[in-house]
Amino acid sequence: RYDRATAHLDAPLAIVDLSAFDANAADLVRRAGGKPVRVASKSVRCRALLERVLAVEGFAGIMSFTLAESVWLAGAGFDDVLLAYPSADRANFGLLTSDPKLAAAVTVVLDDPAQLDLIDAAREGTEEVRVCLELDTALHLLGGRVRIGARRSPLRTPQALGAFAELVQQRRGFRVVGLMAYEGHVAGVGDRIQGRPLHSRTIQLMQAKARTELARRRAETVRRLREVAELEFVNGGGTGSVESTVRERAVTEVAAGSGLYVPRLFDNYRSFRGRPAALFAQPVVRRPGVGVVTVLGGGYPASGAAGADRSPVPYLPEGLRYDPQEGAGEVQTPLLGSAADDLLLGDRVWFRHAKAGELCERFAELHLVEGDRVVRTVPTYRGEGRTFL
Repeated sequence: RYDRATAHLDAPLAIVDLSAFDANAADLVRRAGGKPVRVASKSVRCRALLERVLAVEGFAGIMSFTLAESVWLAGAGFDDVLLAYPSADRANFGLLTSDPKLAAAVTVVLDDPAQLDLIDAAREGTEEVRVCLELDTALHLLGGRVRIGARRSPLRTPQALGAFAELVQQRRGFRVVGLMAYEGHVAGVGDRIQGRPLHSRTIQLMQAKARTELARRRAETVRRLREVAELEFVNGGGTGSVESTVRERAVTEVAAGSGLYVPRLFDNYRSFRGRPAALFAQPVVRRPGVGVVTVLGGGYPASGAAGADRSPVPYLPEGLRYDPQEGAGEVQTPLLGSAADDLLLGDRVWFRHAKAGELCERFAELHLVEGDRVVRTVPTYRGEGRTFL
């Protein structure tokens, strides 16, 4: 079907299967149980698809990944953009503080008094900066000697968050409007890894403990912050933890993005099963021997700790695998398996990326497929000349 849809196009190319994308969006809304889902733009990186998912009832707002992106999206008409990572982008802080429309649309995450100083030094106007504080969600064991979770905010306790909120509220030109607490060790770590039952069980036990500990601490933090500021939102979760996060009364919204494209790292969850929606195709350019074909390029590793799980995976036709001595190559990738003998020069091999939006850094456009035809071709961020990270 994908071959028929793209027969008029030359590979390499990337597609999004709209029926799978829409089904994944509907499933995220179902899993959120009535709480709004804020779409994580770094996992989409295509304005047309951000617009498509935000038109779905149950989605509201964007979680962005750089200040430059946030300002660009707000200028393009997106009116609720939460920047989820601190920034040192002085030029765009200058724009944000001088433009009422941008200042009203963008909220920035802060976790350090020095960030207030940086923003004030970059100010070009008097517009109030909307601030979201970030709670460190990592699980600490053995008296803090063991840490499980991403190294993000230095603010861990309700007391620390409350003290920082008071500091922000007292600072002219800033206002606390939200709290973010992303539990990546739950939302971004699969708990059902094929062929590794003991490891999967260990992850399940860790995540159960982490959810319990964080729910208590997040609720206490929200109570403390509400003594200081009028919170408009409390954001938590991610694609892999939607169900557990929305059960917390303190959480008002969840974030999700990878669950729209469903890259290979999101196959390893018990709580949901998405449909692969974003794929890329590489053309067969050599047939070195029986049971082997070589495709052009394909070495698109994902970010994170280096490992085999960061490589794309050959998806269609089924039955292809990497040569362990070469893996996914920069300019050519040999693939082994009986399916190779049915492929001719110019045929396509379809791959799934390990992570979601990073695929869009390799392609300037996405071909949107319905059934067995391309119904629209839209630019990625890169195709619009925007390479934020």
